[in-house]
Amino acid sequence: MTASAEKSVRPFCFERDTFAFAHELVWKYHFDPITGAMTTCKTEPPPAYYHRCFVLVRATRLFFDYACFAPELPPAAAANYQQLVRKIISSNPRRTCANSERFVIPGFDGLRSFSRAHEPLLKAECGAAWESYFLRSHWRMIFKVYGRFQEKMAEKLKRSLQKRGVSLVHLFRFPRITINHGIVLYGFTESDSQIEFEAYDPNLPEHPVKLIYEKQQRVFTFAPSIYWGGGVLSVMEIFCDWPY
Repeated sequence: MTASAEKSVRPFCFERDTFAFAHELVWKYHFDPITGAMTTCKTEPPPAYYHRCFVLVRATRLFFDYACFAPELPPAAAANYQQLVRKIISSNPRRTCANSERFVIPGFDGLRSFSRAHEPLLKAECGAAWESYFLRSHWRMIFKVYGRFQEKMAEKLKRSLQKRGVSLVHLFRFPRITINHGIVLYGFTESDSQIEFEAYDPNLPEHPVKLIYEKQQRVFTFAPSIYWGGGVLSVMEIFCDWPY
């Protein structure tokens, strides 16, 4: 079964509804496939846009829920775009709005083309690095995550996708923090053995990624990448409707 946004105004499209620029990494990671050991070194030259993964996933939802892109209209002045972005980013990520109340962004067909043309503006206005650290949902990571919790979370993510079209999730390992990251889920495919969630990763804006829930083991797994060695991790939905 493939699920998309049943109650959403439109389905989320990776090529249209994601940022064109990458969330940069402070460290470069090397994973030994034999031993599983990880070594790191600082990125050179130092990154200019980092520690904002949760800022970007929140902004992705806000543009999806509150923006209306109008490519048929002539482009606006930079100051007008700045005002529009500020209004969108100040909106509530746990709510949405009617089509008639959306903020119209003229001259572009989606967030990807808009962020490609106005990268400095969006980096300046979407949020500061500290906002990725001070999230009220982060407290949950310090407690042990059991299989039953992840089983319930997988079902909750399915419901959120059917209701809102996107779901924002926190990926983490604790107490050894080998990953502490946010991504955007926008669809899923389910079989008897697993649920495969389609996702946008702000660290990897070139292509979609997959988050897998293994039903029998009651665990989530995430494939290896430039910043993660792959394997089992904990997953929790963030910026979600009440109750959690």
